[in-house]
Amino acid sequence: MKFKLLIVTALLTFGFTNAQVKKWTLEECVTYAVENNLTIEQFALDLETAKIDKSDAIGNLLPNLNASASVSSNTGFSINPTNNLPTNQTAFNVNGGFSSNVTLFDGLRNVKQVHRAKMNAIANQYRLDNLKDDIRLNVANAYLQVVSNIEQVKVFKAQYAVTEQDLERTKELVESGVVPRGDLLEIEATAATQEQQIINGESLVIIAKVNLAQLLQITDYENFDIADEDFNVPPSDIMSNSAKTIFAKAMEFRNDIKLSETNVTLAEKDLEISKGAYLPTIGAFFNYGTRYSDVTQLPDPVTGVPFTPSFTDQLWIFDGISYGAQMSIPIFNGWSTRNNVKRSKINLERTKLQFEQDKLALEATVQQAYVDVNTFKKAYQAAQKTLEARSLAYEYSKERYDVGLMNAFDFQQAQARVDNAQADVIRTKYDYIFRLKILEFYFGIPISLD
Repeated sequence: MKFKLLIVTALLTFGFTNAQVKKWTLEECVTYAVENNLTIEQFALDLETAKIDKSDAIGNLLPNLNASASVSSNTGFSINPTNNLPTNQTAFNVNGGFSSNVTLFDGLRNVKQVHRAKMNAIANQYRLDNLKDDIRLNVANAYLQVVSNIEQVKVFKAQYAVTEQDLERTKELVESGVVPRGDLLEIEATAATQEQQIINGESLVIIAKVNLAQLLQITDYENFDIADEDFNVPPSDIMSNSAKTIFAKAMEFRNDIKLSETNVTLAEKDLEISKGAYLPTIGAFFNYGTRYSDVTQLPDPVTGVPFTPSFTDQLWIFDGISYGAQMSIPIFNGWSTRNNVKRSKINLERTKLQFEQDKLALEATVQQAYVDVNTFKKAYQAAQKTLEARSLAYEYSKERYDVGLMNAFDFQQAQARVDNAQADVIRTKYDYIFRLKILEFYFGIPISLD
């Protein structure tokens, strides 16, 4: 009974341990990277700051309201707050009030600051979305690199299995005297080389997985793995569109272009704000105040005898308000306003040039991506044809070797050419898939290998 219990416990533990190793798909990797990337989180905080700046700009349009209060005690010489005459007695004083100010006109700078803050929040959103786009592409590239390396290892192992069979067969041929012992040594050397290829390939798989995990901000490298999927070249009709059409579509939704265009709008707002400093500033104010002092003496309205009013009575008796408006007219400020306007104009021209440069860069990128798809498609098709031809040549060489009409060196050269052709097929296949996904991405198609 105890033995059965131990077996059940061990099986449950083994199953639980294996359940913890997650196999990541491409879509899961992309989603996780976007949701957990530290740089994205930092940009998200920048977006929140921009929203707060917008709230500040709106708040600057509203009147402010402040309250004040003070309590003091004077001993010795002071001024009597009732009659403003010098006195030499201890006095306890309380003062309080409210004040409010509002800017009525400042060259519309406050209004334009609100518009600018709104545009800045939009720009930060574009910046965040653009970073997410870059991360999606980087993750897809890293993921496909892992898959490519895994398939390379599979090919190396399959090649090694064939070589082992050849090795056993050659041993029999050597023992029967059909082929010389040197042929056996040649195949043993090939097997050793293939073992080294397997080891190097597995190392490249580990490195590729670590690179992918780092993009995902995952540090448990030992338990990180991707799903065991067999990716074929996905069907796509993206090449039915011209490069010009894809570029026009990219101009409509690419976040880096939207960001560059929004930066021009921000520079225009900065110029308008700097010009507003040429105009007068008009503001209004309102103040309310009151006070209390224990040395206050007022004549009684009936008897005429001086008395000290109560705290509450003094607050009502001595309260008062003031209100008005003021205007400030800029006349000369050491050319600071003029220079700020000049800086804003220069910055506007710079952002316009950057916008044009970004459009040219996007067009060049789309054109390059379009050419790459054609180039890597042809390279993949050529690699497939080469593999087919090399495989047929290998089969012919094998037949000759098996009957002793070809030496081991020439036979191994034929096999090496097949190995290289298989490696080229894998490399060009995933190069083509990635370039295809890049071009689709610029056309607005989400990254997927379905």
